[in-house]
Amino acid sequence: MMQWSRHPIVAPLIVIGVGILILLALPQTRDIVEGFVNGAFGGRNNFNLFSTLGRFSILLGTAMAVLVSFRAGLLNIGGEGQLVLGGLTAAIVGVYLPAPPLFVAVAALLAAMAAGALWALLAGVLDRLANVPLLIGSLLLNYPASFIASYCVSHPFRDVASGATQTYRIMGEARLPRFPGTILDYGILLIGATALLVIVLERTSVFGYRVRMQGYSFGFARSSGYPTGKLYYRTLMISGSIAGMTGFTTVFGLNQRYIDGMLTIPLYAWTGIAAVLLAAIIPAITPVTAFFFAVLATGAVGMERSADIPREIGQIVQAVIVLYLAGVGGKMLSGNGGKER
Repeated sequence: MMQWSRHPIVAPLIVIGVGILILLALPQTRDIVEGFVNGAFGGRNNFNLFSTLGRFSILLGTAMAVLVSFRAGLLNIGGEGQLVLGGLTAAIVGVYLPAPPLFVAVAALLAAMAAGALWALLAGVLDRLANVPLLIGSLLLNYPASFIASYCVSHPFRDVASGATQTYRIMGEARLPRFPGTILDYGILLIGATALLVIVLERTSVFGYRVRMQGYSFGFARSSGYPTGKLYYRTLMISGSIAGMTGFTTVFGLNQRYIDGMLTIPLYAWTGIAAVLLAAIIPAITPVTAFFFAVLATGAVGMERSADIPREIGQIVQAVIVLYLAGVGGKMLSGNGGKER
């Protein structure tokens, strides 16, 4: 029987309780609440709401990438590197491929997914062939990915005239269109459809069943005749491809180019991991926790503008979540899907 302290609803309740205590301890509680709500959902023409949804889209993508591997017991925490290389690859294809706009967009999407998948596969190869634990290898691969991207946008692919470390803008007609009158692009539909597909297939497909079984017990999956080796690499590649796809949506959506640090400074990948753990690695709950983190980030910014309360309060709440997960929720990753050979 699941202990009450491990139930998925416990962590959100603890976070909300801590947040309420912090608010009650401050004199300008009403201004803080109004600023937070307005920062997350208000603004002129609902600008802040669309900003929250845009951030939610990216967090959902990174969370789903993490979820796929975690469900198989594979500690792939290299989503940041896969996200970065996916975004960079999409930008390069979007700028330099001489083809019709639709073809450019599709090619950039496929190239971004391939880049993310191959980077995740590299971590798996290091694990299986060089005995570098997947947790360590995927983490360390984040750094060369970021350095490669920084070099590319600082030198060979830099838009020098802009004065910033960024690529040229992608072909205008190839960009993801926006919802009329908003800053929100159609990338949220692509990521939403992917999330729905992951949730459905994880529960209804043979592959999803085998992934779950490998996550629960590698020994059982292997003794049952499952192709554990193929599952290992396929799961990593699917995880990386989702991260790469998310990088594509950020480049072809709001930013329309790759900007150095645009995918690393906001800590999208790490927040995605926190969202998955907060959801107890349950696919159907993960979109809810991803949205929670998006609201927390944008609301904190509004709170700072309206009530002069540092946005770091939101980071403190997130830190409470991480501490909770480290103390209790981290035990959910005790599966041995990537340990046995």
